Amino acid sequence: MTTANKLTILRILLIPVMITVLYIDALVIDTAFLNMTVQQIIFAGLFILASLTDFLDGYIARKYNQITTFGKFLDPIADKVLVFTALLYLMVQMPDRVAIWGVMVIIVREFLVTGVRLIAVEHGKVIAASHLGKYKTLTTMLAIIMFLFNDFGLTLIHPNLVWVTNIVYYIAIFFTVWSGFDYLYKNREIILESV
Repeated sequence: MTTANKLTILRILLIPVMITVLYIDALVIDTAFLNMTVQQIIFAGLFILASLTDFLDGYIARKYNQITTFGKFLDPIADKVLVFTALLYLMVQMPDRVAIWGVMVIIVREFLVTGVRLIAVEHGKVIAASHLGKYKTLTTMLAIIMFLFNDFGLTLIHPNLVWVTNIVYYIAIFFTVWSGFDYLYKNREIILESV
């Protein structure tokens, strides 16, 4: 098994650990760090660690020619499950800021793109990630990290500074929608062939 695939598997294994942490009541201890509990710090730290494995496995796979069919299949699934886990947690924790409609936009887009990728595989085609998709991933990860770390203390300076993280989140949703439409449009022939 390649190093890149081991990192992908590690990312998948970290997700149930993140969820388990949320059920350990003994970790709900307030800290002086950004008004976060120990539980929130561990969850956020695990999310960052899992996100880093996403960056590393892609880098290693390309640099050392470790691109495999297994990796092509599992890596995007691991990414999506990681993001969905964090978003669903945030939706429960702060429903006024991470509303269900925004989370659903992200989930629906990911299912549509995955569906098109599966159709493309049946036609023997591989669809590379676009720049818009990379902007979507970057802004989504940044927004999630900012939410998880309580706006990095900006709201402690002034409560109205919640708009900083909110804007990053809305930019992520914007790129989610734009990259989704762009993806569907560029691959419309593959979609139409399968209808």
